[in-house]
Amino acid sequence: MALDAARSQEGFTSTRAAQVMSAACRAAGLDDRGAELIRLGENALFRLDAEPVIVRVARGEPWLPKARVEVAVSQWLAEEGFPAARLVDGLEQPFLIDGHPVTFWRLIVEGGRKATYGELGGILRDLHSMTLPVGLELPSFNPFDKQELRISQAAIPEDDRAFLRKRWSELRDQFEGLRFETPKGPVHGDAHVQNLMVNDRGEVILIDFEAFCFDHPEWDLMVTATEHHSLRWQTDEQYADFVQAYGRDLHDWHGYDTLRRLQEFGMTTWLMQNVREDEGTAAEYRRRIAALRNDDAPRDWRPS
Repeated sequence: MALDAARSQEGFTSTRAAQVMSAACRAAGLDDRGAELIRLGENALFRLDAEPVIVRVARGEPWLPKARVEVAVSQWLAEEGFPAARLVDGLEQPFLIDGHPVTFWRLIVEGGRKATYGELGGILRDLHSMTLPVGLELPSFNPFDKQELRISQAAIPEDDRAFLRKRWSELRDQFEGLRFETPKGPVHGDAHVQNLMVNDRGEVILIDFEAFCFDHPEWDLMVTATEHHSLRWQTDEQYADFVQAYGRDLHDWHGYDTLRRLQEFGMTTWLMQNVREDEGTAAEYRRRIAALRNDDAPRDWRPS
């Protein structure tokens, strides 16, 4: 059922994602009646009403290798008993529906609280200490792999597009100069606190393995470090809990500023994919792109 990949990525809206979700559910033998869109970002996430299942729809066929990584990582973490999201059993995943990779996940029934930054630091410390099994091949972390797709397809002004391409080139040069002293290991790749859930038994569960890779742990630590030191999204106490639980503050590392710029760039291009969805998203994109143009400007960004 695969269509041309470029066409499937063009116009990836909540409506388009819902159509793909329904077709995927039919292929999997699941009931999509009453399904609810709960997030539209790099992927569209739907909660089924008739089944305890989350459906994850990716933007297009170029995301298929990442979907395969998600499936392999989830299977490995399940075998290790690591507290992480689990796939729906009995399905050969991922599905490819009209050029969109689709995966099906067991619903995590949430408890009465959100995960803390201390818990995020602890779960990353545990993850980074694990050893990959023989046969599980993961890519290196690549902060640029989706940027050309995002920049070329987003509904943004052409001068923004030109600026982002110029900044992208500058960041690639800075990236080439990074020198790491830490050993490589399993890295989540998008390690913010929203990618933790607390279930109804009080267990902290790691989710979203699309960016999972084998690389240096700094790529995970940069997320919370940037959110705190640049965006001020956490209190000093919350960030101190994260640092204490993990055992390191990335802000003290010589490469922090380069990673901060990479993180802010990725956060902006991620958001700009959905500027047509609503005015709030469009306004937040304008706020972020203005800040990227002035590195010394305060980052009064809103979490999204």
